[in-house]
Amino acid sequence: METVRHAFYLSRAQARCGASVTLSASARRRHSPLAYWHLASFDAPTVAVVWAAGFAGAVHTPLPPWVPLLLALTTWSVYIADRLLDARRGLQQGDLHHLQERHRFHWRHRRFFTPLAVGAAAVATGIVFTRMPVVSLERNSVLAAATFAYFAGVHAPRESDQSWLTRQFDRLKHVLPAELLVGLLFTAGCVLPAFSRAPRLPCAAFGGVATYFALLAWLNCFAIQCWESGRKLLTPCRVVPAAVLLGMSGLVLAGTLFRGEWRIASLAAAGAVSALLLALLDRFKERLSPLSLRCCADMVLLTPLALLLR
Repeated sequence: METVRHAFYLSRAQARCGASVTLSASARRRHSPLAYWHLASFDAPTVAVVWAAGFAGAVHTPLPPWVPLLLALTTWSVYIADRLLDARRGLQQGDLHHLQERHRFHWRHRRFFTPLAVGAAAVATGIVFTRMPVVSLERNSVLAAATFAYFAGVHAPRESDQSWLTRQFDRLKHVLPAELLVGLLFTAGCVLPAFSRAPRLPCAAFGGVATYFALLAWLNCFAIQCWESGRKLLTPCRVVPAAVLLGMSGLVLAGTLFRGEWRIASLAAAGAVSALLLALLDRFKERLSPLSLRCCADMVLLTPLALLLR
């Protein structure tokens, strides 16, 4: 019995070693600047800052320079940690099938990304305690706690003696899909800067567009999951109807709000364009490489730049 057990652990260690070599040796070819924008986890911070600025501009609320910096640093550090932990879990389980090129890239350069993520988190923490008002600190602490709970729930080991937090997270996933949870947390981070500082906030219009952006963020995550999973249950035909329906709904929302709140309506229209572009990406996904498709999925979320740069 001891011999069998020893052979099992030896084979498992060999599998991990082989997986580590494969993961570290992958993705050595050169990529385009757009690909590195995604591989280095700059895509999510860019989208977050653009939409945060879009929400702020829609309600005539200029943001202090430290606000987008804080949002970018926080988002970047979280995404780096997420991808490194995903890669580590793949190594521990000896299963690299579900890891994408961004995970391989982060693991290959983990000695570079790890201190950068720690440094970004440290600078963000310093900004929070030196610049953020007390009222905003209280609101953002709730978001930070929710993000930490989600992060811990995702990356906690799934063993027989799961923690209470892991069990609650697994129950929550049966009610709300993980993609929707990510969309809600991401939207909260983009909305809070404007929500906390707006001198005059049209609650109905602002809340409607914020809800719409949460659905758009969900659609982005859902489409990526469909493209990368390869499961037959998540066929491309589900992405196109959802994206077209969301795009048409955004145009209707923009038309409804245009007469009274044209700035907020313009932001809704930008989100509608993003949804329709996701539908277009899904239709032509066979013509793009997986990496290019993943980059474009975040590029199409930058439509509010047209409003910010005009």
